[in-house]
Amino acid sequence: MLIKNLLSHNDENSFYDKKQELDISKKIGKAKFIKHICALSNSNPENNSFILIGIEDETDKIIGTDFFDDSKIQNLINAYLNNPPKIQYENVRFPKLPRYKVVGLITIHPSEKVCSLKKNAWKYKRNTVFYRRGSNSMPLSEAIELTNSNKELVEAIEKNASNNIKLTLDSVFEFINSHSDEYNPRYEVFKEQFILCWAGKQKIIDGETYYSRVDIELINEQVRLFYSSLDEVKITYNEQSFIVTEYISLGIDKKETYYPLEKTIIHFKDNGKHDIVHEFLFEPPQYDQTILQHIYENNNTIISKIESEEPLSVLEHQDVEKLPKSYLICYLNGFTDAKDQLKKAKNYIKNLDDKTTYIKYKEVMRVLRKVKYY
Repeated sequence: MLIKNLLSHNDENSFYDKKQELDISKKIGKAKFIKHICALSNSNPENNSFILIGIEDETDKIIGTDFFDDSKIQNLINAYLNNPPKIQYENVRFPKLPRYKVVGLITIHPSEKVCSLKKNAWKYKRNTVFYRRGSNSMPLSEAIELTNSNKELVEAIEKNASNNIKLTLDSVFEFINSHSDEYNPRYEVFKEQFILCWAGKQKIIDGETYYSRVDIELINEQVRLFYSSLDEVKITYNEQSFIVTEYISLGIDKKETYYPLEKTIIHFKDNGKHDIVHEFLFEPPQYDQTILQHIYENNNTIISKIESEEPLSVLEHQDVEKLPKSYLICYLNGFTDAKDQLKKAKNYIKNLDDKTTYIKYKEVMRVLRKVKYY
């Protein structure tokens, strides 16, 4: 509802911006993202400001974007900005979007201090101060005095977006009805206020209960807090917390073991607020270097054939399915070029009829991104 209310202001303005996608993996994308955060913070010293991700630029059509679960995005802001604002990234599900698409909602909380670049970012120089003039984030050469011009309007938008009981009930029923019985959809109420729905396909491995294809949604916020298409997770909860521990299965040949990757704790407070804390748990498994050297060289041979468009053998076709995870294991064991080698196969894997390998590719790249940030 907040997103829809923001979009009703058809043009970007001094308290919100919209993007079709967010790419902070490249210098230019990272720099522009930091610039917009800085400008919105300086232009809204007493109220929240927002960036929407997954909105078509010219038509305001909600097209969605990939689920983004990078818990270290705040660290990026802290690293590049003086007086960095606190930001929150949420993945908001819309019924008409495909299951794997969401709208990204970035909330920039007011800091009441002048924000500036702590260091150079792309072509933007250290100590530059950005400010919003209409829909543009502009650098300022003169001193800036923070003024409140959006507080009443933003408060009205946020109030209008508040959930009502009918929307809450409808959302719970929609979540339950959209998941088949095999995913055992259910809901839990925390602090007599927060309604959390979750569903997942249960499996028992060595006496331990895991869930796959997990959906978790905090109904009051209309926000999906965790989404996993292939990974297995364990779920526990008590009166004030909902805890999700994500695992990744790694191994050579068919000997795979589950390793804890990251723990997400949703902590509900008595004052009507909640915190989401991420704890990185992953300790990479170590394997015999001789075996890994053989796997690495075999993978590189496949990559060379793909690049030169040579036909692959039947066994090599089968090995393509293992490329993402085998390259991940190599990378975690000191083969630093493994990540770049895997990227060379992206288009080939993406165009395979069976999309399972491409999903594995995306999952592996997500793990590599997490390992890098931690």
